[in-house]
Amino acid sequence: MSSVFDGLSVHATSNKIPPNSDIEMMDLSPDMRSWRFFDNGSITDFPLLFGQTLHQRLLKEPFSAAFSITDSKVSNYSESTFGNVAYSMPHLCTALMSNAHYENFPVASPLLPKSMRDPVRVIYAFARSADDLADEGDATPEERIRALLTYEAELDRIDHGQKPESRLFQDVAAALATYQLDTHYLRALLSAFRQDVGQTRYPTFDALLDYCRRSANPVGRIMLSLFGDTSASAFQQSDAICSALQIINFLQDVAIDWDKSRIYLPQEDLHRFGVSEEQIAAQRVDDHWRALMAFEVQRARAMMLSGAPLALHIRGRLGWELRFIVQGGLRILEKIEAVGYDVFRARPTLKKRDWLLIFWRALRFPN
Repeated sequence: MSSVFDGLSVHATSNKIPPNSDIEMMDLSPDMRSWRFFDNGSITDFPLLFGQTLHQRLLKEPFSAAFSITDSKVSNYSESTFGNVAYSMPHLCTALMSNAHYENFPVASPLLPKSMRDPVRVIYAFARSADDLADEGDATPEERIRALLTYEAELDRIDHGQKPESRLFQDVAAALATYQLDTHYLRALLSAFRQDVGQTRYPTFDALLDYCRRSANPVGRIMLSLFGDTSASAFQQSDAICSALQIINFLQDVAIDWDKSRIYLPQEDLHRFGVSEEQIAAQRVDDHWRALMAFEVQRARAMMLSGAPLALHIRGRLGWELRFIVQGGLRILEKIEAVGYDVFRARPTLKKRDWLLIFWRALRFPN
């Protein structure tokens, strides 16, 4: 499954990270196999632990040190029932989907005010680690559900004024209290993650939108709440942007999702355009496929543009952040069109040249 929180990544980490290091920035290396630290002009790579899947480390590994990035310091987290997890803020582009999940769109970036970065890191760590429990590795569905229920139990403790058991949820509780947020949006995310454990097809576009309403839209509403804008119009436009981002990811990740036995393209659309699951499995791009994808791209573009005025309504850094998000999503759609909708052999991603174009368009937004 893909979720829509931008700007951070959660992975099993190497325990070779030097404690108390001064870090300017932390990001994933280009080959996605190591954390890359930018420390006072030098670059250091620390390999990720791919020998075990993340869910195995989260669920089965004895308590071990985890690391969090707070401003420019690395600090050891206390022992946690959620194992060896790190969360940090990569620079600008690591977002909507890491590995196949969070790579395209920025939300938690240097554009965010410094005061906002810690709560965004914490809430993202919750969202991404829960997403991985539901989606990554080879755990059974029962194991995944049990793991997600531990997250629900921690939210229950927060709601009842009790101290959460894990450091991650202690930080979640502090962020919620500081910004006077309740657990509603976090529970909505967990609902979508649980759904992803068992549901692999969506009969209608409305059913897919209901999924996006819980897997994607809460993220935008959390961000707006952190910035103090909870108006109905802002929420409506934010929902449009977040759902569009989620759907755009589904369009670029058809092959990746198929390998996980999932199809997020609505079944009613497949039938309408005469595309079968066998065709997806064979990665056959013909007139039927191109017509289907053209329809999906146009619908996602219209949805994104319907929410785009929010980037002008929101002033300051978040407004600029939204301009990059909107333009990044629209650029991915252009790249899907440019490859003739063959997302099987040419999965669209944003390159350096694309980000230069996105920057230019953001400056000229909304033209």
